[in-house]
Amino acid sequence: MARSGPSEDWDVVLIGGGIMSATLGVLLSEVQPDWRIAVVERLDEAGLESSHAWNNAGTGHAGLCEFNYTPRRPDGTVDVSSAVRIGEQFVASLLFWARLVERGALGLPEAFIRSIPHLGLGRGTDGVAYLRARWEALRDHPLFSDQEFSADPDVLAGWLPLMFHGRAGNEPVAVTRSAQGTDVDFGVLTRQLLSALDRRGGVVHTRQEVTSLRRDGESWVVRVRDRRTGSRRRLRTPYVFVGAGGGTLPLLQSARVPEIRRYSAFPISGQFLRTDRPELVAAHRGKVYGHAAPGTPPISVPHLDLRVVDGREALLFGPFAAFSPRFLTRGRLTDLLRSVRPSNLPVLLAAARDNRSLVAYLLRQVTQSPAARMAALRRFVPSARADGWTLMTAGQRVQVLKKTGGRGTLVGFGTEIVTSAGGSLAALLGASPGASTAVSTMLDVLAASFPERMPEWTERLDRLAPSTQAMRQFDPDRLRDAVTQARRVLGLVPVQTTVHQKGAAAS
Repeated sequence: MARSGPSEDWDVVLIGGGIMSATLGVLLSEVQPDWRIAVVERLDEAGLESSHAWNNAGTGHAGLCEFNYTPRRPDGTVDVSSAVRIGEQFVASLLFWARLVERGALGLPEAFIRSIPHLGLGRGTDGVAYLRARWEALRDHPLFSDQEFSADPDVLAGWLPLMFHGRAGNEPVAVTRSAQGTDVDFGVLTRQLLSALDRRGGVVHTRQEVTSLRRDGESWVVRVRDRRTGSRRRLRTPYVFVGAGGGTLPLLQSARVPEIRRYSAFPISGQFLRTDRPELVAAHRGKVYGHAAPGTPPISVPHLDLRVVDGREALLFGPFAAFSPRFLTRGRLTDLLRSVRPSNLPVLLAAARDNRSLVAYLLRQVTQSPAARMAALRRFVPSARADGWTLMTAGQRVQVLKKTGGRGTLVGFGTEIVTSAGGSLAALLGASPGASTAVSTMLDVLAASFPERMPEWTERLDRLAPSTQAMRQFDPDRLRDAVTQARRVLGLVPVQTTVHQKGAAAS
């Protein structure tokens, strides 16, 4: 238990009760069980912001269907290196969760993860050609060996009856399907991980708002205010991790962390069309990702997802962008304005100048009519009726902006690890694929923060959560065996190796 009084001493303080802090806390408790670890969360419960099931897509991002991770080269071939890397990162998460389940450290896995096929949709002659090239570039890798490709209308109607039964028109269409896709409730998983940390002696403080973060000699002082009672206290620690989602940048700015001066941020709110109608849900059993329309940014990629939240199934289609100046779903209307500094204003202006297509896209989205949203949905589900779908707002997504080569760059994918004061502070900025790669990302945080301890920790970490570097040393059979065992423990559909041959399913 924490000591009473205005000041408390901790070995580690984790700011933000989301999937990143929960993962880092468990990893640290594994390698340093004697360390006192505190998690500070401003909301009533952990996992309610970006980790909440309705505030993210719930996709176990593994590169199986997301076109953003497989850019097309000028010669028509496809670069699959990012998809493979993300696939490896997701496997690290699967292995970590499975080994905790085997130890009895997590609750029932079906509460947070389930098998849902991931499918990629190629439309038009160019889209089909791209999808085929993507499939051919990935199919021999052991993490993608179950992926099937088809342009046969009968096969597609069997895979996706809601989308293809009775579809009219002569537009060429093809689909890839991977049965090993997953749907993950990262909010439930976060709370299970933090419960495991609590049983190991860690303490999770909810309804505690961090009011300041300051360096004091060799320590960091985290000042917090109890949102129930208004009482204040200080947490003193030699190491602090800031995993507060959209609240991370403002907190680092208030702490005067010099490494953050080159960053700015812009919030985008996501909206989805949702249906709970049983007959529609029963006819769509997968997550289908399309490709962005010409002239639209990668973050606009449409997808139609089967979701399972609190045991209830629903379909979501989107995203549609909206705007709110808040950096968190329960943030302040002044968040964006308060984040602007003389040091990062040039970054914000350069990003607006150099991403005109994104600015134009956001303006179109903000002014989009309900009829336009339904038209977008009908490109996926031709029979969709307006009275069967409702518009819902999901979480806030804070796009990180920085200058690269003199241009204002939008960091649309991946995460940025920021360290300061000799590694005694680490923070995470960024979004997709985010939560799916939490284990791999937190291993990178450990390496950046504690390089002198990693030789001692590596063996124990590899037993619990092998890094992508360690997995790359596996031969294909060992990798398949590791994934098969993890999926068995988590109750997921076994991975079937597809025999690639000519025929209807690969026509």
